[in-house]
Amino acid sequence: MLSVYAPTKYHDQILNIIQQADRLEELVTIIDYLDHRPIPNGHNVLIRQEEIFPLIDWHNIQPPFILPEQLPLTAANLLGILFAKLNNYEQAHAYLKDENPALFKELDFVNRLQLGIAVAPDELSGSYTPFDEYRLMHNQAVVRHYSPNLRPEDLDQTKYFYLEAVQAAPNPEYRAFSGRHFASLLTDLGELEDAERLLHAMQHEQLSREAKTELRYGLCQVWMQQLQVPYDEELLEKLKKMLWEVLTDYQDQNRKVEQALVLTDAGIIANYSESWAESLGYFNQALHLFEAEQMPEMAANVQYRKGTLLFTWAKRGNPQFYRTAAESYQKAVKVFTKEVAPEVYAEIQHHLGIIYAEIPDEVKKKSIWAGVSNAAFQEALAIYTKQDYPYEYASICNHYANALTQYPEAKLSDNVEKAIYYYQEALEIRNANEYPLERCLSLLNYLEAQWNLGMPEDKLEIERYEDMLEKAKEVLLLTQDPQLLIEANGHLEKLEFLKSAYA
Repeated sequence: MLSVYAPTKYHDQILNIIQQADRLEELVTIIDYLDHRPIPNGHNVLIRQEEIFPLIDWHNIQPPFILPEQLPLTAANLLGILFAKLNNYEQAHAYLKDENPALFKELDFVNRLQLGIAVAPDELSGSYTPFDEYRLMHNQAVVRHYSPNLRPEDLDQTKYFYLEAVQAAPNPEYRAFSGRHFASLLTDLGELEDAERLLHAMQHEQLSREAKTELRYGLCQVWMQQLQVPYDEELLEKLKKMLWEVLTDYQDQNRKVEQALVLTDAGIIANYSESWAESLGYFNQALHLFEAEQMPEMAANVQYRKGTLLFTWAKRGNPQFYRTAAESYQKAVKVFTKEVAPEVYAEIQHHLGIIYAEIPDEVKKKSIWAGVSNAAFQEALAIYTKQDYPYEYASICNHYANALTQYPEAKLSDNVEKAIYYYQEALEIRNANEYPLERCLSLLNYLEAQWNLGMPEDKLEIERYEDMLEKAKEVLLLTQDPQLLIEANGHLEKLEFLKSAYA
C-alpha cells in the first residue's frame, strides 16, 4: 500500500486524481499529516501548499536516489510518481511522457538502479537551487556506489561526492541519509574507523526515529566487522544492547525483513558468546520471518548459519545436534547449489563430511554414513582445490583424514593409509611460519594415524620411526599450548618405548 500525506483540504483533489486510474484507489491511502506523522519511506509522499514532496526512504524500499522536491501537484506528476512506486513504469511513462518527461527520466534512474542497470553519471543534471545542488552530489555518489560494476578507479570519486553531499545537505535528516550510505560504502571497503566516526558525526537531536534507527544499525554493522578472535567481551555486550534497541524499533515500525536481519545478527553474536540456546532461538525467529516474507535466499542463509551453530554445539560434546545440523545444511544447500554459490556449497559439504563421520548411530549403519561422508568430502575437494584454495584445501584434507580414521574397516581399501596421505597433503600447505597452530594439529593427527596403522613385529622401520620422532619434536618447537605439549610428549614416550622394545 502507498500513502499520500496531505492536509484535509487537498483530500478531495487527490482522490479525484487517483480515481482517474483504474483501481488505483485500492492501493493508495490518503492520510491527514496533522493527525498522523508522515513515515519517511519509499511508499509514501507528502503534499502541502499545492506541491508534492517525495519522502526520504529510510526503509530501503527503493534505491537511495533522491528525487526533486516541491513538484507541482498535477495529475500527471502524482500519478507518475505513484505508479513508479508500484514499479509500473509503463504507466508512469504514459502519464509523464508529455507533461513532465524530466521527472520520468529521474524515476527511470530509480528503476534502472533497482534492476541493476548502470546509470552513467553524465546523465544526471541539476539546477542552481541549494537542494538540487545537494541532490546532484548525493545522486552522483549513489549511481557510482550502486552500479553493477563499481570499478576501483571510481571509488575516490564516489567518496568525494558523498562527502560533498554530506556538507551540502539542507538539514540534518538529509545529511544523515547521505552519511548513512557513505558509511555503508566505507564499511564494505573495510574502512571501519572512518565509517564509525562518520556515523557518530551524523547523530542529531532533530533526526526522525527512523533515521536514528538506521544510524544505530549502521554502527552495529561496523562493530560486527571489528570483531576478531579472541572476541572483545565489552564490544560483544555493546553490540547486543544496540541490536536489541534496533530490533525494538523495527518491531514498532512493523518492518519484518529488517527484524529478521537483526535477529540473524543477534544469533551470530550469541554464537560468538557461546550462548548456543539463545543463538538458536534468534535464528529460528529470523527463519520464520524470512519464510513468511517469501525470501528463500535469506532463509537459506539462516539455515546455513543455524547448521553451523548446531555443528559447533555438537562438536562441543553434544553429538545429539549432529542430525539437526545436517538437516539445516541440507535445506541451505537446496538454494546454495554448486552452480549458484560454489564456495558456500563446498563449505557445507565439508561440514556434512565431518557430521556423517561422527553422527551417533548403530554399528550396522556406520558403513552407510561413512559412504555419505566420503562423498561429501569429495564434493568439497572438487571445489576447494589445492591450487586455487590452498588454505581451505588443507583444512578439508585434515578433517577428511580424521574422518577416514573413524570409518568402519573397509575390505577393499585401507582407510588409515588413505588418512596419512591426506594428513601429508594438509602438512604440505600448513607450514610452520604461516599456520603454526594448524600445523601442530595436523602433525598430532598424523602421528595418531601412524600408530593406528600398526608396527611390524620383526624389526623397527627406522625411516618411519625417525619421521614420527621428527614430527613429535616439531610440535614442541611450534606451540606452548599445554594440551598439545602433553600429546607430543606422549608420542615421544611411546616412540622411546617402541625403540627399546625392538632393541
